[in-house]
Amino acid sequence: MSDVAATVGDEAMVVALSADLIDRSKISAAYPQAKLVRSTAKMLEEAGDATLVMVDLTRLEDPGVLASLDCRVVAFGSHVDDALLAAAEAAGAEALPRSVFFRRLEQRSLEQRGLEQLDTE
Repeated sequence: MSDVAATVGDEAMVVALSADLIDRSKISAAYPQAKLVRSTAKMLEEAGDATLVMVDLTRLEDPGVLASLDCRVVAFGSHVDDALLAAAEAAGAEALPRSVFFRRLEQRSLEQRGLEQLDTE
């Protein structure tokens, strides 16, 4: 699945684990209906009915917990932390470098406002 939004509609149940205010605002711009949580325990509690769970890997002590989620999981982390990204993938998540994850979120946000692509000039 190459696009964070590929299988998730506007009315889908979305949960996002992140404590960073800028990250949370970007997620909210792309998924206004998303439930934003700050702890792994709250993520697990809210994820029961979720269609998509987005996870900031810096918030997890053990990426293996992602294997318990019964929905699409997209995790993001530092591009230099290969071990953490690999652990998230091993747990069944789509693991992306932060830059890729947020570029895709920004594209979704633009599309929701009727714009087709990022203006890179």
